[in-house]
Amino acid sequence: MAKCKCGGKCSCHAAALDTGFQPPLKALNYLRGLAHDGGQRVSFAWEREDGNTYRHDIELPGRIHPMMMPGVKHLVERVVKFALWSAGGWKLHISGPDEIVKPIAKAYTKKGARAFDFDFFTSIYGRGMEVCAVPAGKVPETSEREVLAKNNVNGNRIGFDLGASDFKISALKRGKVVFSKEFPWDPRPQSDPEYHYEKLSAGLEEAAAALGGKVDAIGGSTAGTLVGKKLGVASLIRGVKEKNPAKYEQAQHLFARVEDEWQCPFEVFNDGDVTALAGAIATGRKGVLGVAMGSSEAVGYINPKGALTGRISELAFAPVDLNPNAAKDEWSGDAGVGAMYFSQQAVNRLALQFGFKFPKTMKLPERLKAVQAAMAENDERALRVYLMIGRYLANAAAWYREFYDYGNLMILGRVTSGFGGSVILETAKMGLQAIDPALAEQIDIFMPDEKTRRLGQSVAAAQIPVVKAK
Repeated sequence: MAKCKCGGKCSCHAAALDTGFQPPLKALNYLRGLAHDGGQRVSFAWEREDGNTYRHDIELPGRIHPMMMPGVKHLVERVVKFALWSAGGWKLHISGPDEIVKPIAKAYTKKGARAFDFDFFTSIYGRGMEVCAVPAGKVPETSEREVLAKNNVNGNRIGFDLGASDFKISALKRGKVVFSKEFPWDPRPQSDPEYHYEKLSAGLEEAAAALGGKVDAIGGSTAGTLVGKKLGVASLIRGVKEKNPAKYEQAQHLFARVEDEWQCPFEVFNDGDVTALAGAIATGRKGVLGVAMGSSEAVGYINPKGALTGRISELAFAPVDLNPNAAKDEWSGDAGVGAMYFSQQAVNRLALQFGFKFPKTMKLPERLKAVQAAMAENDERALRVYLMIGRYLANAAAWYREFYDYGNLMILGRVTSGFGGSVILETAKMGLQAIDPALAEQIDIFMPDEKTRRLGQSVAAAQIPVVKAK
């Protein structure tokens, strides 16, 4: 590891870390320690499409001191929100003390504190969110449809991975990569959906040429949410929605248009799920939680059975810090959510905190490159950035286990490129060991090699569609 001015003892780094960071799991475990037989419980379940449901229970002390109640309310609200952004949902079934349950019910309304969440999930599911206060015995149990994840290598395949600052395309011939390339683009401010279509089509044509013009299947990975192959809420087409709403539906059907043009088996999945699939393919593991740290935080999950569960896993908006004064996400307006800790936004925030200065016109991808370049030169400020992200990740690894059953945490994405990624990885491993030695034995935090990290999602996506043998 790069040495700092204090000789590499890292005491100065520890002092410089974000002392305002408040891990939710620490508070949750404290409450558990106070809970006894006959105590209270908040039970809730988020119901989403087709009756799929995710349930969570929070044990509380039998009597909560009035001075503790604000903190308890805040923690329970954060757990409920995390579960929503983990599993997805349009209907909340919840039971518990009225003074805790009623504020949550009020928050998930059109004009409530969680109005962004209300609008987001209303857009996804096409129906307004509902909150039902029910007796404890009426809260549904977890019930999720599992789909076994398989990969296919026959035929000529193209895979794409659409990100906010570039998209990646790979071409595979019988499982062997014969073409891979990153294409720069800037989709978010674009108001005309033709921009997205023409850019993607040009990349696909270039990949097809590498296959001699014969394409048997196309698989895709995309930022944003999906309802089937229709883009739901996605920053990639945010500019169309805001500036040219008459063409928003056209933008949402980008993939249907591509599928119709290419006339071959075509599948597209959320980039988080493809991240997890890439990890599973590359390592042969199951029980994988994949975290891609790029323009935002993209997360996907394959359970211990090797199956996808249909969870939304949009952890960019899920709380990881209880500090009410934590940095706010500019889109949702909420504080302490994943995008501010595991993305280019996190690098920028910490870099400014630790003394970097950037031109106001410099965009986040260029700022990340500047920090990476500084890291290559053993810049102490850059080292502090990556140490801090590693510390965040250690806490998140333990926190995420509250909502996902996994034994493998794979990290990738541009933020993890270069030496800084190694610092994040090792700091997270050591941090998790300090937080919970037993849990550290159960979770393997790892990164695939550099090539897989940068192009793995497009390669994995190419292997998803089924091509029938002729």
